[in-house]
Amino acid sequence: AGGGGGVAEELHKLDVRVGRVIKVERHPEADSLYVEEVDLGEPTGPRRVVSGLVKHMTAEALLGRRVVLLANTKPSKLKGVESQAMLLCAFAADGSAVELVEPPPGAPLGERVVFDGHDAPPEKQLNPRKKLWDRLQPEMNTAPDGTARFQQLPFSTPHGPCKCASIAGGAIK
Repeated sequence: AGGGGGVAEELHKLDVRVGRVIKVERHPEADSLYVEEVDLGEPTGPRRVVSGLVKHMTAEALLGRRVVLLANTKPSKLKGVESQAMLLCAFAADGSAVELVEPPPGAPLGERVVFDGHDAPPEKQLNPRKKLWDRLQPEMNTAPDGTARFQQLPFSTPHGPCKCASIAGGAIK
């Protein structure tokens, strides 16, 4: 890495997108995992996403929700089921609550979420060995009004910022 701006210089490499959860079921091999189908408006159809949200929300609470995803993770198997993106959530600092990061009304499925000054084209697929998400994630947080941020930079779309319902000062992961 190195260089003036540090890890923020790589923010544009993240391909963060707007999606909608169209199907939710329990993972057949893991009680704590859901397997969701998420529509990102792609011609290839919905993506399968595995997330550890069973303890935090019901399948009914997830179904139909508009969400924000990290869409260029390398597909990986979680307990035998391939996950093709990562659902982003806000976690309260004390661990008492988890909420979805949600796009603003009007943001179409598949729209890219960017950070001011960091809107260069993303990488097609993040290289897991470079651990970019692992290096950027500790700086992901929620503002006092629930706006999702990297440091002080909002997760932005042309329709406004992405937010969680009520968690202030939380972590995004």
